Amino acid sequence: MIEFWLAAGLLLLVALAFLLIPVLRGRKAQAEEDRTALNVALYQERLAELQGQQAAGVLTAEQLQAGQAEAARELLADTEGSEGAGAARLGKALPLIAALLVPFAGLGLYMHWGASQQLAELGDQRQPSIGEMTAKLERAVEADPKSAESWYFLGRIYMAQERAGDAASAYERAAVLAGRPPELLGQWAQALYFAGNKQWSAQLQALTDEALKADPQEATSLGLLGIAAFEGERFAEAITYWQRLVDQMPAQDPARASIQVGIERARENLQAAGQPVPEAVTKAMPVLKVRVELAPALQGKVQPGDSVFVFARAASGPPMPLAVKRMTVADLPVEVELSDSDAMMAQLKISSFPEVQLVARVSRAGNATAGEWIGRGQPIPSSTQERQQLIIDSADQAK
Repeated sequence: MIEFWLAAGLLLLVALAFLLIPVLRGRKAQAEEDRTALNVALYQERLAELQGQQAAGVLTAEQLQAGQAEAARELLADTEGSEGAGAARLGKALPLIAALLVPFAGLGLYMHWGASQQLAELGDQRQPSIGEMTAKLERAVEADPKSAESWYFLGRIYMAQERAGDAASAYERAAVLAGRPPELLGQWAQALYFAGNKQWSAQLQALTDEALKADPQEATSLGLLGIAAFEGERFAEAITYWQRLVDQMPAQDPARASIQVGIERARENLQAAGQPVPEAVTKAMPVLKVRVELAPALQGKVQPGDSVFVFARAASGPPMPLAVKRMTVADLPVEVELSDSDAMMAQLKISSFPEVQLVARVSRAGNATAGEWIGRGQPIPSSTQERQQLIIDSADQAK
């Protein structure tokens, strides 16, 4: 029996060594930010926006209900995906979980091919609790205080227990032993930030500066600096840091939308205060340019005061418009620009989808969801810069 546990222990050490390589030395971005407070407020704002849009005739009652459900699902997803308050601040604990599961995989194989009768006697033993795993890691660092791996995982499990002060100490030891890699400096700074009741300090600034000097794309530091700037009402700084973070994230990354919500909130605060938006955000924001015309055959079938809605919607995604502008038939032909600033919902923007479709609709009743005539474009990349052409030439079948 002792031989089995010795083998399992060796498997655990091997797993820890393998998993630490991408954790400590990889460049994989771990977008870390405290989103909960922003998401709750944004949920309330989105509900008010949807109700206003229904009152203006842009949304039907069914679309209002769908939008409310979508907002609730996204809020719930952000909450459930956080893995607890402490875990959300740090990121996924997959390496730790995987490492701890390795001995149990060995146990299953050993029971199948090895001394199953002897090992069956252990079947009644329960799996270790998080407290027991913490105690084991604490004993590990006591036995080998020079193990950066053990200190790193101890810091992660402390963060999962909302022991940010203890986590900061563990990360400090891990960072020093590992040669101060930028990834660990960022997580050390993050733990200190939460341990200090979200108060910025010279030490935090020094750690994030050092991390970003070694790696200008270090995700945890960029996210942390953005949070601190936003909470300090330095909205231009928050936008700059978060935009740097978004620029390096894949388009399909679920965390990207949450960060863009923070950018939009900061941008709105700047505009409300009459301050300019950082150029980096203006350049990064996709702008779709489209010329809208009415087919000659329809000239006698419309009235100058009929409403015209020009909008972009996801080529593959929710049916509701991502951005919309309203005018009248008298304005045609007209050139229109659609961007994230015209978004109907903070979480649904042109930049959130790789492809979009442009649509123009004539509605005598002023209803954006149904009208008499329509023009549709083919799906195009949301980053398209070339001017598009839309001709309203077909009967609208949406009733």
